[in-house]
Amino acid sequence: MKLLRAEGCALLAISFAASALVAQIPEREYAARRDSLAKRVNSGVVIGFGGRTPISDFGPFHQLPAFHYLTNFDEPDAAFVMVVRHGAGSTTLFITPAEPRSAFYYGWRPDSAAVRRLHALTARSFTALASVADSLAATGLPFYTLNDFEDADFARADSLTRGRAFVHGIAERHSGLVVEDAHPFVDQLRAKKSAAEIALLKRAAEISSEGHRAAMLAPVPQHEYELQAVLEYNFTRLGGTRPAYGSIVGSGQNGTQLHYMKDRGATKPGDVVVMDAATEYEGYAADITRTIPVSGTFTPEQRKIYQLVRDAQAAAERNAKPGRSAAAAQDSSVAIRARGLAALGLIQSEDATFDPPWQANCDRTPAACKQANFWMIHGISHGLGLAVHDPAQFSYGDHVYKPGDVFTIEPGIYVSARMLDALPDTPKNRAFIAQVKPVVARYENTGVRIEDDYLITETGLERLSSAPREIAEIEALMKKRTRTIP
Repeated sequence: MKLLRAEGCALLAISFAASALVAQIPEREYAARRDSLAKRVNSGVVIGFGGRTPISDFGPFHQLPAFHYLTNFDEPDAAFVMVVRHGAGSTTLFITPAEPRSAFYYGWRPDSAAVRRLHALTARSFTALASVADSLAATGLPFYTLNDFEDADFARADSLTRGRAFVHGIAERHSGLVVEDAHPFVDQLRAKKSAAEIALLKRAAEISSEGHRAAMLAPVPQHEYELQAVLEYNFTRLGGTRPAYGSIVGSGQNGTQLHYMKDRGATKPGDVVVMDAATEYEGYAADITRTIPVSGTFTPEQRKIYQLVRDAQAAAERNAKPGRSAAAAQDSSVAIRARGLAALGLIQSEDATFDPPWQANCDRTPAACKQANFWMIHGISHGLGLAVHDPAQFSYGDHVYKPGDVFTIEPGIYVSARMLDALPDTPKNRAFIAQVKPVVARYENTGVRIEDDYLITETGLERLSSAPREIAEIEALMKKRTRTIP
């Protein structure tokens, strides 16, 4: 048995070493992306801003996704201008050299000669950007901007960026200037992943899966951060650049909070732990969630909720095929869970409604007011790529899956009496609470989410994440832990 395990580890090491040799994205692909953007713009000036120099020492600089996607220039305080006429573009990078004293601390930045050699792009000093932009604004060409928000999910809140202030100043100086958002063009380009991008996403998923396996094999934890440490250690050990997002390790009641990231709570026998954690590899993010029992064995109640979520994921997988509607995958997952929640007595019926504690138009979107959706509050899918919530092709046009889509399927169910306490006091809600509250007590503080990463190929669906997810697989692996609960 020891020999077999040693051979397995050796094969795994060889597999990871081989995948580490996957070619990086070539510069010609970045040039092709700019050419594709130019064709969509046709005629205009595209101005994009990269990220700023970090103002703390908590981690190295990471370039903004859209800027990296088009330039592969991963240094701070940079911008680019692409002048497009009749579908053909010419791009110039505007760069900021590191101050000599700062360079001794944080390193030197490439100069214009290095930019030309590495990226085949002309480079100028950032100080010239304003005068160049003013002269281009005088030509009458429309401007297309790539705003420098940190994360698309929070773009509205991230409104006082350097790029937005810069473009606002140009618009004030040139009253007739037409300014458009370039992100819709770039997002649609990013939605279809190339072969080189898929290779990096597969690697990120492989590393992340190994982190989850290691967490299942770790000594019985006393605190959430022990599992967080195992996950993130293995991400780094296997070549991950950084966590793809704040690791979510929530035990018991904390597991019913969707984006719980404190990871400081106790882990008690009888609880399940939701572990939503993955790595970023060469800029590309995985996103995996597993739910495991602290004791190593699910209780009968936990098994029911877990299997219901797993069945809902399987239903979405069956409907996630080339040419099929993404809505069908979502709807099939919801239907499975609604039927199961009704059977368990956690809702009054599959179609029963409630009065939400948040703003919702129940007439226009009836699903928002279904009791079932109260226990499964989030959607089941998003794209993956340079951002953990990346564009996907099924988000546009006919909303069907297409080859080159990389995305998650992540149904969940979260049961906690405090959720009932948040409901407004209405006759409909009082009847709902009165009927389900005794049942909720049996499933109290049970949060279950199962999330995997997928690729749409020409012929079907490929799962990229391989961490154990069936109840029997998880329990069998956790029996191999090095110590048991006293």
